[in-house]
Amino acid sequence: MSTEIAPRPSAFRRPLTWAAPVVVVSVLMSLLAALYLGGVADPQKNLRHFPLALVQNDEGDVLPNGQQANLGASIADGIEKGLDADRFDLRVVGIAQAQEMLANGDVYAAVVIPSDFTKRVTVLAEAAAVPGDVEKPIVTVMTNPRAGTLGSTLASTVADRALAEANSTVGSQLVDQVTADLPEGTVLTGTAAITLAQPIDVVVAPYDPLPDGTGLGLSAFYYALLLVLAGFTGATIANALVDGAIGYLPLEYGPFFRQKPAVPVSRLRTLVAKWLTMVVVGAVVSGLYLAIAAALGMPTPHALLLWLYGALAISAVGITAMSVVAVLGTPGLVINLVLFVILGLPSAGATIPLEATPRLFGFLATFEPMHQVYLAVRAILYFDGRWSAGLAHGLTMTLIGLALGLVVGAAVAALYDRRGRRRAVTPRSARREAVGTDG
Repeated sequence: MSTEIAPRPSAFRRPLTWAAPVVVVSVLMSLLAALYLGGVADPQKNLRHFPLALVQNDEGDVLPNGQQANLGASIADGIEKGLDADRFDLRVVGIAQAQEMLANGDVYAAVVIPSDFTKRVTVLAEAAAVPGDVEKPIVTVMTNPRAGTLGSTLASTVADRALAEANSTVGSQLVDQVTADLPEGTVLTGTAAITLAQPIDVVVAPYDPLPDGTGLGLSAFYYALLLVLAGFTGATIANALVDGAIGYLPLEYGPFFRQKPAVPVSRLRTLVAKWLTMVVVGAVVSGLYLAIAAALGMPTPHALLLWLYGALAISAVGITAMSVVAVLGTPGLVINLVLFVILGLPSAGATIPLEATPRLFGFLATFEPMHQVYLAVRAILYFDGRWSAGLAHGLTMTLIGLALGLVVGAAVAALYDRRGRRRAVTPRSARREAVGTDG
């Protein structure tokens, strides 16, 4: 009696055949849209602990009415009280410390009140009724475009708003005081009244302007993105090509289909070979990135350091991505996409500061590879390779990620080998494939 099993209907008639990709793609793209649009919708609404520096150097002076005053201290106190402590991290420091913070990318801007601020206000008030030009007292807002273009723009907007209130307050006081001190019958001229009503000249200037060729402060982000994509995409391509070369995956070239005989090699040895491939890919691609950047006129200071870190970042991302696939199989491709791209881009903290994004992104940035790579690349490109500007943190986290990828990948691959989980078609799975063949 024949035991031949009747073939099942065509696989393309099963709902799961077409429903599975629709569901998976829809879920992933919905997640992508929710994260990206949610992160850029309203940065000012999401502000939390946004770092700013305030330098109060005013030494005070005697006002025309004979009172000793320190208007700079009053303005600084007003700024402190006017900014929500939950939304802004205002750091009152000296000028040297503020410059150090700007040089390390720790703050997005610094408001500097000069030592002669009150003296200049006094001179302005005394000269109000006298013809001639007089300089307004200046308050400088030093922005930090190297820490992020949008971050420095947000900081400038916040500082302008806070100083506008101080300008009106001081101006109102000056107008009242000068008017009261004028001789009877003397009227304050219109020009003088306008000048006194807005006595502070707010000057906004970048602390250390970015050179040409940096894409308005976005070159570091795109360079970091290229490194992560080289590791993630390179791992996917290398994984398929290596498996095809040793006969565990078919290779297709246009209409040609080729399946090599499977080479009897353990999972661990295969994984190590793929890892070594990614190390070579990292070194080569990092060098190519540098050459392309130089050809396009993009400043690349510390080129050797950038090449070394780039090779490390590509290798670390690629090795970790390969380990995920080795542990989880095909679902690992989706996990890698979510880990390195979907969650990585909005939590990078590059286009929009993390302090101006939903709290979820701040949490993701603590471990997401994209943020760590961005910090290191930004430190190399914009902050003279300073360890304290993010290079130490980015390098440390990259090495930790690499170590995790190596340990987890090797441990699980070795465990699969010990349990006899060979990369081969078993009789049972072969029977299942035969039963499911198109009829």
